[in-house]
Amino acid sequence: MTDSVDLHSAPRPEPFRASVKSVLVLSDVTREASLRQAQEIEALLLARGLEVELVEDARAHCSALESGAASLPRPDLCVVLGGDGTVLSTARAFAQQPVPILGINFGRVGYLAPVQAHQWQAGIDDVLDGRAIVEPRMRLCLSMPDGAQALALNDVVFSRQTAGSMVGLQLEADGVRVSEYHADGLIFATPSGSTAYSLGAGGPILAPSMQAMVVTPISAHALAHRPLVLRPDAVLSLRALAAREPVAVSVDGQAVQGLGAGQSARIERHPETYPLLAPAGLDPWRRLRDRLGWRASLAEEE
Repeated sequence: MTDSVDLHSAPRPEPFRASVKSVLVLSDVTREASLRQAQEIEALLLARGLEVELVEDARAHCSALESGAASLPRPDLCVVLGGDGTVLSTARAFAQQPVPILGINFGRVGYLAPVQAHQWQAGIDDVLDGRAIVEPRMRLCLSMPDGAQALALNDVVFSRQTAGSMVGLQLEADGVRVSEYHADGLIFATPSGSTAYSLGAGGPILAPSMQAMVVTPISAHALAHRPLVLRPDAVLSLRALAAREPVAVSVDGQAVQGLGAGQSARIERHPETYPLLAPAGLDPWRRLRDRLGWRASLAEEE
């Protein structure tokens, strides 16, 4: 179901037509309502003749899958009951062989979980009856100096490890110097991640299925440093300048190894998108209005 992206056209949302025979239902063990709803979803899917695996602790299970401590036949669909963090955990677990994810929002924001909890049955019916939409989400690939790699659906963040000091970072794009930053850090975000940490740091909002990269400074010392929107096929290199301690690095909120002084990391688009599902007729701008609390128009208020 994933799309390989060429450099001249972005994949567009399209109807989800894949045959679904097996479903993994992932619940948030910390939310009782999520557990109850997961059982209702399991019953509905079984009634439709599907194979169903229900996991109550989504994050623990995804961590075990990611580390290889647990194994499971690859499902045709993941139904995730939780917030954006639970969706990100699921995407990490299936990073190498993406499985379409339908997110049912039990979190605080839920940019990646477009189905509201009270509309779960309509959302699942849309998927099983071929009305749902596939949103192909761009991912980033981080390559560290030792050859280790990690994939990000939202963002890659380089930041200071302790309070009271800034990090020095030099950015290059396609081998050409962009700038040096003295800041609390630097965020490399996908369009999906443009509404996450990058947004809080003053970055722009990108349409979720477009192809582009956002580079957002975190509390830059120079006021002239502003967020950048770069073409998706740019290959970025970030070098840590002289520092007392390694630069902290995280991928979708998960810490990875630090970047020592003089070392460089590479950030580029991964060639395969990740398929997130959305209900039929979903208005992406209404989703933003609802999630961000944008004020209604005067006409709507009247």
